[in-house]
Amino acid sequence: MSERTIVITGASDGIGAAAARSLRSLGNRVVVVGRSPEKTAAVARELDSDYLLADFARLDDVRALAETLLERYPRIDVLANNAGGIMGKREETVDGHEKTLQVNHLAPFLLTNLLLDRLTESGASVINTSSVANSLFAHFDVDDLEARRKYSPNRAYGNAKLANILFTRELDARYRGQGISAAAFHPGAVASSFAAGSTSTMRVMYRTALNRFLISPDQGAQTLVWLATSVPGEDWQSGKYYYKRKISTANKDAYDAALATRLWNQSAAMVGLQADR
Repeated sequence: MSERTIVITGASDGIGAAAARSLRSLGNRVVVVGRSPEKTAAVARELDSDYLLADFARLDDVRALAETLLERYPRIDVLANNAGGIMGKREETVDGHEKTLQVNHLAPFLLTNLLLDRLTESGASVINTSSVANSLFAHFDVDDLEARRKYSPNRAYGNAKLANILFTRELDARYRGQGISAAAFHPGAVASSFAAGSTSTMRVMYRTALNRFLISPDQGAQTLVWLATSVPGEDWQSGKYYYKRKISTANKDAYDAALATRLWNQSAAMVGLQADR
């Protein structure tokens, strides 16, 4: 197999960096995307890989990232939308969107859409990092995506991770026939800086002695690496949600096709794209 180009966001730390190391060791060209200049450059140097910077709390950064990717890479075989995190008190970005929603869902939604022509030409796989939080914390209200009526860090994060799965299902419904494969996955509870800036009760697991029960970033990256290196349609089914390389059960709302379509169209409007269905 010739060298494949794999773009990984959120690759300066945690499972993104671990996946980048594994995928580079297998002979792939890995494009490391991160927010921190120092950490992102360090991972890229280690791997002798290209890197790009983007802060997903700024949609103009996402637009610039997409433009650079299209300029530099005539083929993108895998787009791993891995950047994300759980936040603290409700905060709006410079774009006017609730930060959890934007960083975890709107930004990767925009990036994927801006790259769609290249992804379809490449027969690419789009891999979205979700979380079991979609089942534990989500109370999804498509009429209040910005969480203006009711907000907590856990609920906002759970809703965003459910949005990742709905996006995966709708991306598959719209573009499987054009050659794109899509999957979402739960990496597990990974020992990383994931909840460092959060006021969520989840931070207790990450910041105290309880973190000994967490898995390593390498373990958390295993399903991402498997999805990126195996064959959709043979080894895994497009449009599904995975945990430990197996199809997993998500929040019941994840199976609502009408909700997935509505979320896509509302997300498109929120990031300035035209809804096409």
